[in-house]
Amino acid sequence: MQAVISVVGRDRVGILKDVATKCADRNVNVIDVSQTVLRDMFTMIMLVDISEINIKFGDFSLEMEAFGKEIGMEIRAMHEDIFNSMHRI
Repeated sequence: MQAVISVVGRDRVGILKDVATKCADRNVNVIDVSQTVLRDMFTMIMLVDISEINIKFGDFSLEMEAFGKEIGMEIRAMHEDIFNSMHRI
């Protein structure tokens, strides 16, 4: 199973490390990352493997959102089934 994590906020050193560390703490493996900086705005999309996650995905999603607030970023974690449903025509 996979999920998509989006991260948006002011650029600073260590954002990728911080988010990847939170994922690792929950046994979530980062598969792919796309990131860009537009002026001072950082955006990142991560594709992650959640097949070995050690908590419920809903709890992980809430944890990531709360962590985003702690570090001044907006972080959303979305299960691949929801993401795929949202993007089907």
